[in-house]
Amino acid sequence: MTLEEYGVLFLAALRLTRSAVPAETLLFRAAEEVIEMAAAYQSDGTVFLRTDDPVNALAAFAYGLGWLDAGSRIGLLEPLAVHPPDAVDARIPTSQSAHLDEKTHRYRRMLQGALAAVRAVPDEASPLYPGAEALCSVARSWYTDGVERLDAGDLAGALARLSYGYAWLDAGVRAGLLGITGDRGLFTV
Repeated sequence: MTLEEYGVLFLAALRLTRSAVPAETLLFRAAEEVIEMAAAYQSDGTVFLRTDDPVNALAAFAYGLGWLDAGSRIGLLEPLAVHPPDAVDARIPTSQSAHLDEKTHRYRRMLQGALAAVRAVPDEASPLYPGAEALCSVARSWYTDGVERLDAGDLAGALARLSYGYAWLDAGVRAGLLGITGDRGLFTV
């Protein structure tokens, strides 16, 4: 799918998404924050597309969809859905190659640092512990896939995967399942 179609998919997914937890519960605020973050990145991505910045549009769409998917997997959002970035074929103009190269390499370093700077917060005996570990595992998997794409010269594919994976960590931190043990500046807290 094209970058424009990816943005349309994101908007459609966002419109279908709602909190899966009742308003009077402790987790409602976390659910609302995940939706707000996703909505902000959908809006940003749309603006980037309109202003001829496909590099930032791609990163914003992949990151925002990562927030939605992580929130769904955590159980904060419904419907339970996934929108991995492997279907998007963002054709970035040659004139933006330097921007794409810089951003992709920066996101690689940032996600690598973020993976090293979080830990599962629930006690190992808690039923939430495997879920927290799963968030890290998903992020690590997308990091690995992104690095493989980067090494193969597919910078747009790498950026989408790195952005998507990063969102899983950020959502896990925001939901309280992951704790920051390193650089707090790597996270949206």
